[in-house]
Parts: sequence; C-alpha cells; structure tokens
Amino acid sequence: MTDITDRPALLAAIVALAEAGGDIVWRHFTAGCAVMHKSDESPVTAADRDAEAAILAGLAAVAPAIPVVAEEQAAAGDIPAVADAFFLVDPLDGTKEFVRRGDDFTVNIALVEHGVPTMGVVYAPARDTLYWGDVEQGAWTAARAPGGRRGPARSIRVRACGGAPCAVASKSHAMPGLDEWLDAGGVHERVAVGSSLKFALVACGEADVYPRTGPTMEWDTAAGDAVLRAAGGRTLDVDGAPFTYGKPGYRNAGFVATGGYQPAPLRPYLR
Repeated sequence: MTDITDRPALLAAIVALAEAGGDIVWRHFTAGCAVMHKSDESPVTAADRDAEAAILAGLAAVAPAIPVVAEEQAAAGDIPAVADAFFLVDPLDGTKEFVRRGDDFTVNIALVEHGVPTMGVVYAPARDTLYWGDVEQGAWTAARAPGGRRGPARSIRVRACGGAPCAVASKSHAMPGLDEWLDAGGVHERVAVGSSLKFALVACGEADVYPRTGPTMEWDTAAGDAVLRAAGGRTLDVDGAPFTYGKPGYRNAGFVATGGYQPAPLRPYLR
C-alpha cells in the first residue's frame, strides 16, 4: 500500500501499472482482437477491457483509499463518488488508431488533486516510449519496449517559443475554427499525431501548442496534461483560464495545452 504523501513511491507504482497495461494491450495488438461498439458507437476491444482490469486491480492494491474513474467502467455506468483526490484511467487512448494498426495509441493513468492533474503516465507501447511526471518532482521520458526493461530516464521540459510556433493536432478529428485560430497566432507548422501523445510532444519541447476545439473526456486528457504540467506547461480552457477536472460527466470542452507559447483564447473561433 502506498500513501499519497509518498509521491515518489506512488509515481513509481502508476508507471509500473501503465507498463503492465501496455504489455496487455500489445499482446492483443499483435494477436489481433475483435472490435465491438459502445452505446455511443465508439469502438472498444478486449485490449481496453483487459488492460483496465489489470490497472484497476493494481491501483486498488497500492492506493485503495483513492477512487478511480476509468473509461470502460464509466461506459458501463460504474462511476464512483470522488473527493479531493481521484485517479483517471484510460486503458487504451486511440482505440481507432489501434484498430487500424497504427502506432499512436497509449495507456494513461493520472492522479487529480483539487481539480488539477498533478501526476500522470502515458505509455505508447507501439512507439516503445514512456512519459511520466509529477508537478512536485518533474517529468521524464524513457524507452521501453513491450515486455522489456525500461531504459534510462531523461528529464523533459517544455521549450521557450522564440520563433515560429509549431502546433500538434489530431489525426482523426476535424476541428472547426482551428485553422483561423492557428493563422491568427502565426502558427503555420503543424504535426499530426493521435491520442495523448499530443501532450507529450509539447512536454518534450518537440512542439509548442496543442489546441482542441472539440469535446473529449477527462480520462482522455488527464495523464498527458499531468505530464505537460510537470514539464512546465499549462492547459487552458477556451477562455484562457486554467483547465480543471472533476467536471459534470467528466466531459471536456475545448482547451489549449501549451509550453512557452502564449496562446490567444479559443472562444472567439468556436462555431
């Protein structure tokens, strides 16, 4: 059992659980698995469900007092009451990418405290890459192939934006108003990537800003957001205020995740 005040131990535990979840996802990826659909028509696979079950069991063992809001349990109507601290779990972010045999899918675990994602881990097994961080300790990345040993950790930090900024955007979602916002901000370079990896690229200083005009769920964003904040970045709502968690239904509206770049509010560009 790990106390929440022992932050290094808790961070190490959730990193290990994300690795274990990623190994499960990878086994399904290599073997192939059937695709089903939830009530909202979004895809779900055995990889989502098996990885989530393993992560939930692990969190119950290391931090039993902290409630967990997890994507597949929430889809089944099982959403616990939460207090000042809770976990958000997305066992397979980028299921569409997973189904079409791409490599931009991730396993995500985040700790939210008082509405702020303070600790998180993002594991991209098909990219052999792990990102993790805590706002009180810093942020890191390391190589880690599925089933293998983690390589040496490298500290990561957002970059200062002294020149033309680079935006990272979704592979699979059209976002009305985004082109106008980017053009107005002088953002002409764009990198397309899926899942929570968009946060990770900003956290690593490989991009400057990740804008999102469309809806997401909190478990989609919390882990990447936590890594970004631990690396010195920020996530803002469409009005430029700090982006918070624990919202009704755990639903997100638009946001801007940024490093050294100073973004304009998204609100005037939404339609």
